[in-house]
Amino acid sequence: MYKNLAATLVAACFLSPVFSQTAQGKDARAGEPVKAGFVYVSPITEAGWTRQHDEGRKAVEAALGSQVKTTFVENVAEGADAERVIRDLAATGHQIIFTPSFGYMEPTLKVAQDFPQVKFESITGYKTAPNVTTANARYYEGRYLAGIAAGRMSKTGVAGFVAGFPIPEVLQGINAFTLGMRSVNPQATVKVVWLNVWFDPPKERDAAMALFNQDVDVIAFHTGSTAVMAAAQERGKMAVAYHSDMRRTGPDAQIVAVTHQWGNYYTERVRAVQNGSWKSANLWGGVREGMIRVGDFGPRVPAAVQQEVLAAQKAIGAGKLQPFRAGKAPVRDNEGQERIAAGQALSDAQILQMNWLVEGVVGKLAR
Repeated sequence: MYKNLAATLVAACFLSPVFSQTAQGKDARAGEPVKAGFVYVSPITEAGWTRQHDEGRKAVEAALGSQVKTTFVENVAEGADAERVIRDLAATGHQIIFTPSFGYMEPTLKVAQDFPQVKFESITGYKTAPNVTTANARYYEGRYLAGIAAGRMSKTGVAGFVAGFPIPEVLQGINAFTLGMRSVNPQATVKVVWLNVWFDPPKERDAAMALFNQDVDVIAFHTGSTAVMAAAQERGKMAVAYHSDMRRTGPDAQIVAVTHQWGNYYTERVRAVQNGSWKSANLWGGVREGMIRVGDFGPRVPAAVQQEVLAAQKAIGAGKLQPFRAGKAPVRDNEGQERIAAGQALSDAQILQMNWLVEGVVGKLAR
């Protein structure tokens, strides 16, 4: 997914997605299908980060039919291996290549220099080029909504969070989840375990089990497998699914899922190559753009809680609710420093550079 800790220092400025761009000349040969390539950082599993991107690829095929031909390569390590795969796709006639992992950003840029006529989509990256777009989703919006559900469902008021790396996106998620919980239970706390890996099912499971031994009765995670959900099902606890709906893994454990929806975005970008309107941009979309969705409630969740969460989701989509806006009291970090003044909201630039943990999170970040 996104592995470079230097991302905490990124001063990127993302715009909301605009899927129709100004015409730039024809990129696709008349009558021939657009060749679109996809590079995946892990195997395509039943659920998770890679699964959602592959669902996006399938959506492109469903929408465009014979007008597109897609190729994917799975389980590609970030670094030299990624560059080799991306270069091979570019050299074999692919007109647009999607690279959904932060660690693919630099290899993508390097290959893009050598193939100026090929379009590249660096998903979760932040560096653009004339033929490289960056795109990401406001995952934190879904995290806040999941926090509301967790706050309503938890009996102990103690949640767990199994996290990969302390990069801004993960910190946004932890903080938004905590703020969501504390919006309905001001005393709620969140215990975090850092794994320093994105995809390691045994390690993810062990972290979840350790948290369940510390009064945690509901758990969230930012990792790549279903292991945390499976652990919650095994222990009779509750969990928030991430990336995908995971009710097949945790039919009793799942209370809600935060899912990423890439199909419309991918389809429009391929269509832009087809009609010659593709151009480089910085794109950042969330609930409003349909890129983030919360739902897929489990059987434990009362109708009233479901309705509360869905109403909050509607408010976020309408711009009436912002997870990183303070109410009458300021928002402080867990070391007591004021981070959001009363009545104020963080800017996108501040959110993208987030390097602190909100009050209510147990633990510290290495400085």
